[in-house]
Order: sequence, then C-alpha cells, then structure tokens
Amino acid sequence: MKKHIPIQTDQWNEAVPGYVEADTVAHCGTSLSGDFVWSLTMTDIYSGWTELRAVWNKGATGIVEQVKHIEQSLPFAILGFDCDNGSEFLNWHLIRYFSNQENQQRIQLTRSRPYHSNDNAHVEQKNWTHVRQLFGYDRFDNQHIVSLINDLYVNEISMMNNYFLPNFKLIEKERIDAKIVKKHSVPQTPYQRLIQSTAVSSEKKDELQKIYAELNPFALHKAIQAKLKKVFALVEVKSYKKMGYI
Repeated sequence: MKKHIPIQTDQWNEAVPGYVEADTVAHCGTSLSGDFVWSLTMTDIYSGWTELRAVWNKGATGIVEQVKHIEQSLPFAILGFDCDNGSEFLNWHLIRYFSNQENQQRIQLTRSRPYHSNDNAHVEQKNWTHVRQLFGYDRFDNQHIVSLINDLYVNEISMMNNYFLPNFKLIEKERIDAKIVKKHSVPQTPYQRLIQSTAVSSEKKDELQKIYAELNPFALHKAIQAKLKKVFALVEVKSYKKMGYI
C-alpha cells in the first residue's frame, strides 16, 4: 500500500487553500485496547481552517465516511491530502475515494515519513489546541457520545475555531550562530485568510461573510459548554468532575 502513496518530504504549496494534513487522536485513556472514540483532524496549511469528526474505533470505512463529510463542508476544494502511516489512511478505501472514474487520483495523495511527527506539524498542533484542550486525555468508550461529539465538532467548534480564533503563520526562519530566529505573520483567523485569498471565489466569500455576520462568539461559547456537559455526563471522567462538567 505504501507504494501507492508516496512520501512527501518537501513543502506543500502554501500560497493557496486546499492542501490539507490529516491525523487521528485516540480518546483511549491509558490503554489502546478495546473499543473507544477517535477524533479525525484535517487542517488546511494555507489558512489553518480545521475540521474535526469523531469516529467509533478507526476502521477505514468510518474514516473515509468522515473524510467525505469534511470535504463536502470545506469552503474550498481539496488539492492535496497528506497523512501519516496509520492503517486508517493507508488503505484502498481512501485511495478509491480520492480517485476519479478512470482510477486516476483526483488530488495529490501523500504520506509523511514514519516516526517523523514534524512532517505533519500543522495538524499535530491542532490535535492539541482543538482536541486535547477540549476533551483531555481520558477514555471515551461509550459509543453513544460519537453523535454528540460530532454535533459539537460540525457546528459550534468549527465556527468558533475557524471564524474567531486567530493564529500565527511562520513566514521566515533564519539561523544566526547557534540560534534559529523565526518571524511570524500578523495573527489572523482562517476565515480572514480565506477572504483575502484570490483562490477563493467571490460567491464563496459572500457565503462565508454571511455566515460570519450571523455568528456570536459568546453564544457559541455558551453552546459549547452546554454540549460538553452532555458528553461528559455519559462518560466517567474523573478529571472533569473537578471542572463541574459532571
């Protein structure tokens, strides 16, 4: 299977949206044995736009189904898909999904080097800021919470992260003696970067602006807290009892 998905070692085209990195996060607690929830993270390198989906275990069929759902919800077309070497990505289901009717790949499908997590630095960062800071490291082994988590991911979390949370982008780094000096861009939200991009159509920009005008970050935060309580009420999570969720 690895022969069909080449390793990507050089930089993606970061000047346009559409080149995404993908990864999964295990909500397994201290043990990978048994059945539990996984989070699928997909991050656009240019804008930082990130979408999340929850799956029960990480079978190829379930992952591809959520990849399809994310692709349909993105405000841009996927041009490249980069993943790690996990079996949830290196399978025929994903290859067929990203192929056209002539069995030719309709996007650039690549993978990172084994044991080189920095190859997927953009999505690895979002695994922490968008998933771990939200749900922590406890075990989610109740299948009923998958739909609750996805309701949160698809709606409030996506809107809050993509429309209101700014982030830096590394624009330059230079080695000076023993130090590496990095320069970052002015913080912007993924929404702002897409609005400024010439690769996004005016119709799509109008659609994004209409959505943004109807959003209220305080209402989103309140809804997020309410939905988190519903999730944690179905899972015995000791660390969240102290936070008042359960």
